Amino acid sequence: MPDSIQIKEAGFNAEQRERSVRRKTPGSWQRFVRAQKSLAGGVSSGLRRSARPYPLYYSAGEGSRLTDVDGNSYLDYGLAWGPLILGHAPPAVANAVQQQLARGFTYGAQHDWEFEVAELLTAVIPCAERVCFANSGTEIVQVALRLARAATGKSKLLKFEGHYHGWADEVLVSYHPSAAELDEAAGKPIGIGAGQRPHDNIFIAAWNDRDAVERIFSRHSAEIACVICEPLLSNSGCIPPEPGFLQFLREITRRHGALLIFDEVITGFRIDLRGGQGYYGVTPDLATYAKAIAAGLPLSALAGEAEIMELVASGRVVHAGTMNGNPLVLAAAKATLDILSYNNGAAYNPLRTRSDRLRQELQQLLAQAGYRVVTSGVGPVFQLSFMDQPPRNYRDTLQANRDLYSDFSLALLDEGVLVLPDGRWYVSIAHSDDDVDFTLAAVKRVLA
Repeated sequence: MPDSIQIKEAGFNAEQRERSVRRKTPGSWQRFVRAQKSLAGGVSSGLRRSARPYPLYYSAGEGSRLTDVDGNSYLDYGLAWGPLILGHAPPAVANAVQQQLARGFTYGAQHDWEFEVAELLTAVIPCAERVCFANSGTEIVQVALRLARAATGKSKLLKFEGHYHGWADEVLVSYHPSAAELDEAAGKPIGIGAGQRPHDNIFIAAWNDRDAVERIFSRHSAEIACVICEPLLSNSGCIPPEPGFLQFLREITRRHGALLIFDEVITGFRIDLRGGQGYYGVTPDLATYAKAIAAGLPLSALAGEAEIMELVASGRVVHAGTMNGNPLVLAAAKATLDILSYNNGAAYNPLRTRSDRLRQELQQLLAQAGYRVVTSGVGPVFQLSFMDQPPRNYRDTLQANRDLYSDFSLALLDEGVLVLPDGRWYVSIAHSDDDVDFTLAAVKRVLA
């Protein structure tokens, strides 16, 4: 950055931008007021309340764009918090679901989509000798942890600060604690809300910290059933593993008789056809999938080695659910995976190229305007943060100027570009070079 550029810690005319968005979205405001009288918090997921100036209501999505109830169109980089790898309402997926709808919603019994999708998954996921299905990332992580305990005869797990593995009590710890909470906890797990059970069966380490992992195993090896992590820390800064770190986790878990679980709910079928394990070249014992696997419909999957998955097949580990593997979501998954796996995943190359261009030019424009800004991530999922250096772990992300990013995202919304409030950007196959040009032009107007 040239010395002549003054470093900025404020900007984007937030008050003016908020007034502008409010003028454009009266229908959303009216609906949000109404919803709060019957729906807890007015939203169906607590994270959505953080939207500024209030949660918007949408009526349609197509390709890379969303339309709200007031008729405003937005270029969408939130993509429903990541699942829409093909964009909104991809025709092939919509047609597959529509055809299945005419044949029945769910059977509570077997159908051909089950083994056809399972065959596609075992063909492309390195660790997948067998799979099983559920409906959400939270559910399938619980299956993976139960399986790890059964396979090892141990009861505890090791996870990392900032990693998200669903909202179940067992793993909803040390996700986004404050600096003060981290200091007070002194390495112990930190719950994030009232009503959670004690966290006696979990150890916490910092991401990319080999010494911390070694210390925990040296003291508690006989108790640790598994290590679970996002191979790319997508939920807290899109922080990649340092060179050799995933290989280290693979080696230390084998050495101590624990399983390695990759939570690929975000990275699976987003950063690569083979997910994070294929991208980084490290094969875990088990891996969980959701989000992009069915292009936005509620499907999750657990993939693993045949010997471990036999515990499910034999019934020794209970895995149940009325809606598991229902034909609607598996029809969507079959159509999605056919597109993504065509020609050995050829669609990912232009997707990565377009995403990298967007990321690099966003960072360049903001830096040239005098902002401290960094980006991190892999291809079609990256983080933009107002800070000095790319983060190495979750604690580093606490240095980011989140208020400034919030003002930036509000200004983009006013310009017709929708981004998530936490700094993550998702790019889909539906996004075009023209979309990237539109976005960069919007940023220039925000900076003017």
